Amino acid sequence: MEQVKHILLDVDTGVDDALALIYAVKSKKLYIEGITTVFGNVDVQQATDNTLRVLALAQPRYDIPVAMGANAPLFRPRRENVTAIHGANGLAGYELPQSGQSLVDERASDFIVRKVREQAHDITLVFTGRLTNLAVALAKDPSIAQKAKLVLMGGAVKVPGNTTPVSEANIHGDPEAAHRVFESGIPITMVGLDVTGKAKFGETHFHELMNGFTDEQAALKAFMHHIFTFSFEASERLNEGKNRLMHDPLAIAVVEDASFVEMENYYVYIETKGQLSSGATLVDFRAPQSRTNASVCMRVREEAFLQHYIRTVLS
Repeated sequence: MEQVKHILLDVDTGVDDALALIYAVKSKKLYIEGITTVFGNVDVQQATDNTLRVLALAQPRYDIPVAMGANAPLFRPRRENVTAIHGANGLAGYELPQSGQSLVDERASDFIVRKVREQAHDITLVFTGRLTNLAVALAKDPSIAQKAKLVLMGGAVKVPGNTTPVSEANIHGDPEAAHRVFESGIPITMVGLDVTGKAKFGETHFHELMNGFTDEQAALKAFMHHIFTFSFEASERLNEGKNRLMHDPLAIAVVEDASFVEMENYYVYIETKGQLSSGATLVDFRAPQSRTNASVCMRVREEAFLQHYIRTVLS
């Protein structure tokens, strides 16, 4: 029997984090040790509230503690929320019922340090937003870099960025935090735009998902119907076709089954100084990679992943 993988999720729950969160909760191959929240798609209070509501909707089989984290980058002002992509509340304007769950009385960074120490060498950190909480955790206890693995959604190596021509949103949102994490020595798997830009959940996938829900899953069906419909309309407005890029869910999938992607090992530098290039994930392709700090996902079996996503959510 395949071993269950223990993960700690860090999210800035907007639409794609919500899709990832539901996927992770429904997976039989993952055990979520806890969830930490961070600013990003929305401020950290909204991200935390959204996380608790989505968690209640997903109906986990076990208790999952949630800790609130940073509300701003390490050294920069926080950018405005991305309402065009995520709606005013981060969940495409959908009002889920309030959750009765309380937060743990612990900062996200302390929670991360404690969980990594408790689960040393048996925990994967999965970050689908800014890396701020992890950068703070590493400052508090640098040794956690040797006790955990990191899978992150972020960066772009051979494709354009989605915030600037060269920068992806999560890295661009706190480049100094990303720099500290990439230089920390923690084993990194980078699930960036090179692969997430190909993971397009389209109308055919949408109908397949909607037709698979049971009557007992009516609340989940209504929520996912709303956010996919909202996403399709937002994507069409941006002239990107009628689909939803599954950025954050793909990071969850890679933890569960790395065969969905092909990786290449690089030394990834995070640009923090450039006025036009801040947040870029840079690789020097002119020289052999004699030293590496990240396994970068470069190709994806997108249809296999999307079918797995649908099957898992419906399970």
